Amino acid sequence: MEHFKEGLAAPICLTWELTYACNLACVHCLSSSGRRHPRELTTEECFRVVDELARMQVFYVNIGGGEPMLRRDFFHVLAYAESHDVGVKFSTNGTFLDAAAAHRLADMDYVDVQVSIDGATADVNDLVRGEGSHEAALAAMRHLSEADFGPFKVSIVATRHNIDQLDDFKALSDDLGAQLRITRLRPSGRGVDSWEDLHPTQAQQRRLYHWLLERPDVLTGDSFFHLSALGEPLPGLNLCGAGRVVCLIDPVGDVYACPFVIHDEFRAGNVRDEGGLPGCGPTARCSLRCGSPAIPGRARAAAATTPARAGAWRRSSSWASTSPTRIRSASTARPMRSSQRSQWDPSVRVPMRRVRVDRSAPGRRWIARVRARLCRWRSRDVGPGEPSTNSRPASRNNRHV
Repeated sequence: MEHFKEGLAAPICLTWELTYACNLACVHCLSSSGRRHPRELTTEECFRVVDELARMQVFYVNIGGGEPMLRRDFFHVLAYAESHDVGVKFSTNGTFLDAAAAHRLADMDYVDVQVSIDGATADVNDLVRGEGSHEAALAAMRHLSEADFGPFKVSIVATRHNIDQLDDFKALSDDLGAQLRITRLRPSGRGVDSWEDLHPTQAQQRRLYHWLLERPDVLTGDSFFHLSALGEPLPGLNLCGAGRVVCLIDPVGDVYACPFVIHDEFRAGNVRDEGGLPGCGPTARCSLRCGSPAIPGRARAAAATTPARAGAWRRSSSWASTSPTRIRSASTARPMRSSQRSQWDPSVRVPMRRVRVDRSAPGRRWIARVRARLCRWRSRDVGPGEPSTNSRPASRNNRHV
């Protein structure tokens, strides 16, 4: 854990959003996916990224989107990663995972699959993911099971509508020889608009905490480390790994320290730039200094007099620069995903130079709070690692538990 707190020379796992194209329109989608970005990485550029991951000795890459199986070169990228000893775990809604694809995946090494489903019944799932998506996900799971793929993952996002179905999800996973993975709802992308409707209540979060404590075999990653404040720490990574053990590459090659803090202000660089992915490190701009795992859900950001760029791949410290800009942690941030797509708004048919901004009342209030906080941070001279007296100690999620 101490190594994680200080940061590693390269990410343990790297999230790679291969495409924004998707046949569904989930109301909580982190990336507001739907249409393919016209400037997404080509096949050859994807191969070069895999080459860099292999040289950096990255353990594995989480491929998502969008729906990654919509890319025509999807299996080519997987095969190239496999041949270079880079493990791949990819997320899919299951629509395009037929029997043939399941057998093809079963024949590959270093590949893991997680199928997303957000309701044990169609009425709960389809309300969030769209009509017919429940049956498509179940069919994909059956194909993987019949192909003897092995223990694939059944991935759900915990919402106030499916907390009562936790036992049903566990039974489904066990019946299929799969492993259950539960993640938290995050106010990012379309999740901003659906947050108030889907976010679990305080009582539901307490129930989820105790349910997870009794089932250590259920995977959570770092999704619920904030719930450890209720008592005994949950299994998994009890700290925010952004800028320490994880990072993100989006479909156009932009690199960020966290998959959930996507904004031009926090862009570390681009894999197309000189130096590629490793070159995004020393000059990276966004950095996160998260709090001790002894204080789950609490962020401790470092400040500097000059902006820094995060993601430095250094052994002596985290990817975060020695002079990081003070920002909120991933568990607290409410990013505007639309602005990551510099000249493209998927809601229109042609490229645009201006992106659409969230004009809703909650969006305006949040923007005003962030601007005020940034102004206070920039007006203070706080040394690296010192806690700011202007920082609220509790994260957004902790206020609900």
